[in-house]
Amino acid sequence: MKKVILAAALLTSTSTVFAVVPGGPNCGWGNMLFKGQSGLPIHVVASTTNGTSGNATFGMTSGTNGCSPNGKLTYGGKPMINLSQIMDELSEDVAKGEGEALDAVAVMIGISPEDRLHFSKVAHANFSNIFPSESVTAEEVLLNINEVLKQDATLSKYAA
Repeated sequence: MKKVILAAALLTSTSTVFAVVPGGPNCGWGNMLFKGQSGLPIHVVASTTNGTSGNATFGMTSGTNGCSPNGKLTYGGKPMINLSQIMDELSEDVAKGEGEALDAVAVMIGISPEDRLHFSKVAHANFSNIFPSESVTAEEVLLNINEVLKQDATLSKYAA
């Protein structure tokens, strides 16, 4: 049953990703060719130009084509998992310190495989901070998890 719910949550998640372009906002021949233009078709063609020719990757490694790997990547879209649909399973998993919903949240946050067991233990130890009441919302749970991450030496690198 949990797998069905988790699959449903993943299927209803957003497929739109908005991130700072790897290499920076001015990186690649696609950006150079279509400089000053806007709109979805132009962005798709510029991105395709950068991706298919490999010039953005070359630019990041060589410091050319307007590229730099120094900036932090950001994400302004919605989380890939709709927590509101798996809140019951997540609270049970956090209470146990293991489970599929907790693993899915760890992946969503970007926690590397070698830190996921530690994440599960820390989440379990902080259950009352993550779920302070029965009426806590999914957004509050995400904020609470982020606060827990900030307070842990190993996991703080994953905090927003």
